[in-house]
Amino acid sequence: MPVIAKIRYLRIAPRKVRLVADLIRGKEAEEARTILNFTTKKAAFPLLKLLNSAIANAKNNFQLDAGNLYISKITVDEGRKYKRWMARARGRVSEIQKKTSHISIILDEIKKSPRKAKKAEKAKKVEKPEEKTEPEIKGEPERERAAKVGSGRRFKPSLATKKPKSEKGIRKFFRRKSF
Repeated sequence: MPVIAKIRYLRIAPRKVRLVADLIRGKEAEEARTILNFTTKKAAFPLLKLLNSAIANAKNNFQLDAGNLYISKITVDEGRKYKRWMARARGRVSEIQKKTSHISIILDEIKKSPRKAKKAEKAKKVEKPEEKTEPEIKGEPERERAAKVGSGRRFKPSLATKKPKSEKGIRKFFRRKSF
């Protein structure tokens, strides 16, 4: 069940509010609260109040658990512009626009899809067969032989893992002169 909360006519430009809204979009409600508490933008406080309001609406009106909510959608739209005037040189005047924002947030419950649950059950049922080890030579497994021998190597590198030989001039990464 989606829970909606809105702020209208917030006296911060929408461009600035969107920077903060992008930080919490798609996050869990508790994680979004933490992010907003530590964000130093001016728009973080009104967004935190809006998020807390939406969580309270979910608890009181819909009896939803706060730990099971995430931000499914957050939109920041442009509101009305307040027009102000400023005196300029030679008796002229110029207009200043005080922009406002409309913010709406939609919280939704985190749900597990039935497909993922079925895949998890199948993975539990199907056990991987044990890998076959190399046959024991002279009654001892290879690991024990390597430990007894005391050599630094415990295995022989295969041909596939050897590095190809490079030519002399190609090995350098950074050359000052190109000759």
